[in-house]
Amino acid sequence: MSLSRRGLLAAGSAVGALAATAAGASAASGTSAAASSAVPFPAPSSSASSAAGRGGHGRDRVRTGFDRLAADGYRLLRGQKVGVVTNPTGVTADVRHIVDVMHADDRVDLTAVFGPEHGFRGTAQAGGSQGRYDDPATGLPVYDTYLKSGQPLADVFTASGVDTIVFDIQDAGARFYTYIWTLYDCMEAAALAGRRLVVLDRPNPVSGRAALGPVLDPAFATFVGRREIAQAHGMTVAELALFFNAEFLHENPVRLDVVTMSGWRRSDFFDATGLPWAPPSPNMPTPETALVYSGTCLFEGTNLSEGRGTTRPFELLGAEGIDRRWAAGANALGLPGVAFREAYFAPTFSKFQGRTVGGVQVHVQDREVFDPVRTGIGLLVTAKRSWSGFAWREDRWIDKLTGSARVRTMIDAGADTDAVAGAWQEDLAAFRVKRRKYLRYGG
Repeated sequence: MSLSRRGLLAAGSAVGALAATAAGASAASGTSAAASSAVPFPAPSSSASSAAGRGGHGRDRVRTGFDRLAADGYRLLRGQKVGVVTNPTGVTADVRHIVDVMHADDRVDLTAVFGPEHGFRGTAQAGGSQGRYDDPATGLPVYDTYLKSGQPLADVFTASGVDTIVFDIQDAGARFYTYIWTLYDCMEAAALAGRRLVVLDRPNPVSGRAALGPVLDPAFATFVGRREIAQAHGMTVAELALFFNAEFLHENPVRLDVVTMSGWRRSDFFDATGLPWAPPSPNMPTPETALVYSGTCLFEGTNLSEGRGTTRPFELLGAEGIDRRWAAGANALGLPGVAFREAYFAPTFSKFQGRTVGGVQVHVQDREVFDPVRTGIGLLVTAKRSWSGFAWREDRWIDKLTGSARVRTMIDAGADTDAVAGAWQEDLAAFRVKRRKYLRYGG
């Protein structure tokens, strides 16, 4: 989510209210949905704000959805058996995990945890999870949600015995980052199981200013893109939840409450929040990784390394046989806010493990004008032109990442960066209009 303006909430009170839920989204979209009303939350006291520390530019730090839920004494969860969908990013400002905090608090009846890809405590690599186990720290049962959806996931929720499912995971701002589809699947499954879902909001680390890139074609739907949103969606998880419920799940919407942040503005990047960064996955070590990820992750769909197995995943890209010509070609594009350095590296795992490869390092010089998706396309175009060994993955993974076959076929036909980016503008403009009614933060 973005870093936020204090008190800009769906209820519109001066101190901010817990954002409203499916009810507000449904009213805006003309659909009907089972939903609770907005719940008022207290404004942070000056002493509490001071103790919590300052964010960027001298501002009080952002208060996450969990911060505001806890400050209100968990009133929204009162009388409910609660299960939490989370991972290592579900932390407080003093880096305690929210599951540990709630488990120790008698005001919450926390009875289960649900782990996504990489697992609840984060021990699994990409494409893995932790399975079903009892958490050693709390004794709580941990259920695996990874690659479960629909009725099988609804059955997991039913078997857990929870009444309310809380979702609190830090997103990276890209359509193919799977946590937002874990959210979507949990919403759909909670509705099937007759459970309520509460989304606790966190910042979009790359700001929430604009949506960028191609919009998914439903024919290419997978777990790296279930529904029709832009490649860089520019929304927070709470805003996405409202969008999903009204636009995609309106025939059987979940009973949804979202708890917005205070202190966040759409123009904020993560370093302005004052919040600690907990890597949401093993290859997302810093907020700077997230800044480039929605563009350079496209190299997962090629035979080049996307930098996994290095200290700069998604910033280092390369393959055996690439030399300085790629960096020169990429710099010649004149892409705004970014420069490319000729680089050589040896990944410790994944593609080209233990072998020295050549390529580029992406250096963002002005993030205010940097367009990660356009940059990713420019790098694909120039990689193909400067290296004869360039190839797409045989499984056409690039089509799943970009949301259609268009990017791949246009590049193969010799299209330049402007032509490829121009081809998605009409769909993107329509998505930008559609998303507006679900945005909950100014600035």
